[in-house]
Amino acid sequence: MNVSTILFSSGHELDLAPEAFGQVVRSDHLLGQPAALQEQLDAEGYLFIPGFFNRELIDDARASLTGRLAAGGLLDPSAPTMEARVRPGTLSPVPADIALRNPELDRVIHGPELLKFYAMLFGESVRHYDFTWLRAVAPGRGSPAHCDLVYMGRGTHQVLTCWIPYGEVPLELGGLIVLEGSHRQSARLKNYLESDVDRYCENRPAELERVKVLGGWSHRHNGSLTTNPVSLREKLGGRWLTTHWRPGDLITFKMNLVHASLDNQTDSIRLSSDTRYQRASQPIDPRWVGENPPGHGPRAKVGMVC
Repeated sequence: MNVSTILFSSGHELDLAPEAFGQVVRSDHLLGQPAALQEQLDAEGYLFIPGFFNRELIDDARASLTGRLAAGGLLDPSAPTMEARVRPGTLSPVPADIALRNPELDRVIHGPELLKFYAMLFGESVRHYDFTWLRAVAPGRGSPAHCDLVYMGRGTHQVLTCWIPYGEVPLELGGLIVLEGSHRQSARLKNYLESDVDRYCENRPAELERVKVLGGWSHRHNGSLTTNPVSLREKLGGRWLTTHWRPGDLITFKMNLVHASLDNQTDSIRLSSDTRYQRASQPIDPRWVGENPPGHGPRAKVGMVC
């Protein structure tokens, strides 16, 4: 993969040598072949389907999201709204509710195309988490390396994440990166993967107080595996994989696949969503379903004796 610029993740400059950095493998040629897709998913830990969605659906969702950002005063009024260019000097966080009651976004993530795809992949009817993770990533550092299982492991572990970009995401804008072969490293990551960010030690007064007052994270970690993706790759092996993401693309991956994002080195907001899908017949994590999902709030906390 030819890269003409320096890339960072969590503030660390990535090694872009061919043995350390590469391109995600395409799976669009396998659409309509569930057995072949499952084999690819097991082999790679992910499926990258470029051009899966109709471009118009993605553009409509982007227009809705950027319109809400503009209405909140977060975008540069001198630039076209669809460019999602940050208003100079703004330090305001992106509102968490721009994904709520958003029919254009819901049409993408809960629409027939995606539900049919997962039903074909799982071999039965599916359900999705009701909570939507909408990522509006401003210039700066992206997400540290982690696996999704530590955030959503109270139901079946046979859940798949779907990451969708809303617009062009060149490398400099800070898109998703996945660590090649890391889904086969579960034995080495056993302690991490068995943790739950919403468990806490009720026999530790300081930790108990933090949960009561703040609804804080577990005592173990905030869910990240490390803040140094360079040393992590050196320890686990494989390459960090990504691509120039385009409107209509999707990538879906397993709960134990290590992933992160590149830092956003532009003056624009990167828009993407990650949503979850599973077999309807299997138990679901109660933190992420219902009219008002608990999420990582106080209702999700589970005390234990440490």
